[in-house]
Amino acid sequence: MEREPMRVREGYLVKKGSMFNTWKPMWVVLLEDGIEFYKRKADNSPKGMIPLKGSSIHSPCQDFGKRMFVFKLTVAKQQDHFFQAAYLEERDAWVRDIKKAIHRIDGGQRFARKSTRKSIRLPETINLGALYLSMKDPEKGIKELKLEKDKRVFNHCFTGTCVIDWLVSSSSVRNRREGLLLASSLLGEGYLQPAGDTSKAAAEGLSDTPFLDLSDAYYYFPDSGFFCEGYSSDDDVVLKEEFRGTIVKQGCLLKQGHRRKNWKVRKFVLRDDPAYLHYYDPAGGEEPLGAIHLRGCVVTAVEDMPDTKKCDVDNILFEIITANEIHYYLQAASSTERTEWIKAIQSVSRTGK
Repeated sequence: MEREPMRVREGYLVKKGSMFNTWKPMWVVLLEDGIEFYKRKADNSPKGMIPLKGSSIHSPCQDFGKRMFVFKLTVAKQQDHFFQAAYLEERDAWVRDIKKAIHRIDGGQRFARKSTRKSIRLPETINLGALYLSMKDPEKGIKELKLEKDKRVFNHCFTGTCVIDWLVSSSSVRNRREGLLLASSLLGEGYLQPAGDTSKAAAEGLSDTPFLDLSDAYYYFPDSGFFCEGYSSDDDVVLKEEFRGTIVKQGCLLKQGHRRKNWKVRKFVLRDDPAYLHYYDPAGGEEPLGAIHLRGCVVTAVEDMPDTKKCDVDNILFEIITANEIHYYLQAASSTERTEWIKAIQSVSRTGK
């Protein structure tokens, strides 16, 4: 039986239509021998497939002056496909992996990438799915707790130390060192999620291990009822249910109106649970003027927008395309700030609830 091609990379990109000059978000999957693209991540059938054999890739692509971080894939039949990434590092990562896949196809080789399981030398006898179900057992599994840290309350979560304790006591590992390797694999495969700055920083590679055996490193099961509450300076709960998540980033941006196309300064607050970007009157007011739902959205940098009244637009714009394809245009104060907002929104759109 011929094995199924390995998924090398996947994520949302903005793709240009083959017939018209329209750009739409697509869930793009890079396989060893081709690229599949879907209208939504949850779709079972792709909208199309691009074979990589005999293809060439061009980056940077300057064919579209108003769109940044575009790369072009030219297939063997001399048909061009254009994709736009959110920021420079993301574009370069896609281009690097596509080039590697094309090179290996031309050389008759398979794409080789270490999996999380192999990279930590996890024994093949360990079934992560079965272990996850055991960890969630209401009686014998890991107990979900309400934990407090930095004036925030984390509901339905547990500490890294609790995870390692459970792995050792259940004889899943022989010692805490093996427990760290196994917990890192569970984290890498998505069976555990980091909650709070300490565990998130480690998961992003800012620590010696992606998983931390610490009492102040918090984690949760992805299908649990996890949510985070914040406290005011008076230690009173001020976040309502719809504003219960951790504030990831906040600050003022210019926002383009949908009807009059005029630009106004708004204060934006990005929360991870639920995954919303709320905007407020910068002069004050507790109630938001509106919100952008980020779950499944695509965000990219742009140079300019057609059919708009300009308001000192200095090429530091970015665009949010929601899951139901509503377009929002925002302007940051600098290119660095734009990249920070894009990365923060990307992170929340993928992991927020």
